[in-house]
Amino acid sequence: MDNTINRRDFIKATTATTAGVATLGAGITLTTYVNANENPVTNEKRWGMLVDTNQLTESDIDGMVSACQKEHGWGDEIHSTGDQKAGWIKKVKVKDTATQRISNLALMCQHCDEPPCVDVCPTNASMKREDGIVLVDKHLCIGCRYCMMACPYDARSFVHEDLTDQKEHMPRGKGTVESCTMCVHKVDKGEQPACVSSVKSDAVIFGDLYDATSKINQTLKKVQSTQIRADLNLNTGVRYSGI
Repeated sequence: MDNTINRRDFIKATTATTAGVATLGAGITLTTYVNANENPVTNEKRWGMLVDTNQLTESDIDGMVSACQKEHGWGDEIHSTGDQKAGWIKKVKVKDTATQRISNLALMCQHCDEPPCVDVCPTNASMKREDGIVLVDKHLCIGCRYCMMACPYDARSFVHEDLTDQKEHMPRGKGTVESCTMCVHKVDKGEQPACVSSVKSDAVIFGDLYDATSKINQTLKKVQSTQIRADLNLNTGVRYSGI
């Protein structure tokens, strides 16, 4: 199947899904993503990611997807016919129709400063931390999937299946919505997200957008970058160069 899409259509595309009912798997507890004693979450930081499509290869993206799956335990579910598969990070090809140039990029939750998913959530399950990371509280999620309809990036998945062998740091529940967490459990310990660590180049840079000394901040001052659907004024935490 050819997954190449028109560059202009990709940047402008929107998506929609349907609604359902949620139940959290037995024995799963909510992880607190904040180390309040050592690294309290404040709005003095804004975590972000820069993806350089000029450097990023298809194998890089495959490695990012594999690293994300391994870190969070998604992707091995047995799916019924027609069920939507989990997809926290996706490999997308974007073609410039004028030059026929094809760019490879990784698409995940964009961690918006003004996240539509948070605006439409009726239970406050969709939430944005002070440092800009957007998450879903599985105990509050009722599976209505309004957030999936509101997300212009098709970045969220609904869990249809019974789950086993879950990761302690990433509780997942049948009937709930999930998406990229920017590996918040690692970030809170001063580590890089798993997908970023898997890329052995500067094709993907992660860091504090507000810190003038950070690599991502300094790089963004030097290169031209863009936000997917910048017209929506969501001020995304994930930026792209080369498209």
